[in-house]
Amino acid sequence: MVGSGRTNGYTPCEQCPLRPLPCLREFTASELEFVKRFKIDELHIDAGVSFLRQDTRSDHLYTVLRGWAFRYKMLDDGRRQILNFALPSDMVGLQGTVMEEMEHSVEALTPLTLCVFPRAKLYELYSQFPTLAFDITWLASREEQLIDEHLVSLGRRTALERTAFLLLALYTRAQELKLGNEGTVQFPFTQQHLADALGMSLVHTNKTLKRLLATKAISWKGRVFEVHDRAALALIAGDDVQRKKTQRPFI
Repeated sequence: MVGSGRTNGYTPCEQCPLRPLPCLREFTASELEFVKRFKIDELHIDAGVSFLRQDTRSDHLYTVLRGWAFRYKMLDDGRRQILNFALPSDMVGLQGTVMEEMEHSVEALTPLTLCVFPRAKLYELYSQFPTLAFDITWLASREEQLIDEHLVSLGRRTALERTAFLLLALYTRAQELKLGNEGTVQFPFTQQHLADALGMSLVHTNKTLKRLLATKAISWKGRVFEVHDRAALALIAGDDVQRKKTQRPFI
């Protein structure tokens, strides 16, 4: 682990602010007791700090409790590709736990609170709690799904389509987690983050955003992103990315 982490403050699992969210499944009593033992710490990371780094080993995996982060890879010449964004309830560091070394880095986009789990107890989870083991497998599969969509955007969607799709997907995820008001979300990322996620130059991203804003389907002032016409935005994106109304797991 790399970064300026602090361990002041601890949220008991019974008081986890994520548990009441309707999009997340509830633990059974025995699962909750295990997760309480599985969690060994709570880490607070400053915005801008990469707490997991490419080509390093991680003895821990983490669940985002509060804040936003992003996964990224750096090329030798300093160019950055943002792979996707991590929001509350998302797990990060599983790759470094299973594959020995991280193939990407993870940076805090905002001040971040992470639940810390030791990789040494992962086998105990898989051997004693198959439902939680399935949950981790589900989370890994969902990560693969997000990467699939990202690859389709980079390979086949036009600049306007991929911009609309990414913004709609992030808006949808944030709304599920009750991170905004009806129709609005406060996005913490800059146009440079968006450009690095879209695989476009900052100038191209700026021009594409102006085209998207001109449709009146959305507005984006300061950090406040608002969807005025979801159907129109989905039509531009080529998909409304509406998720199935089923509860999803988290650890």
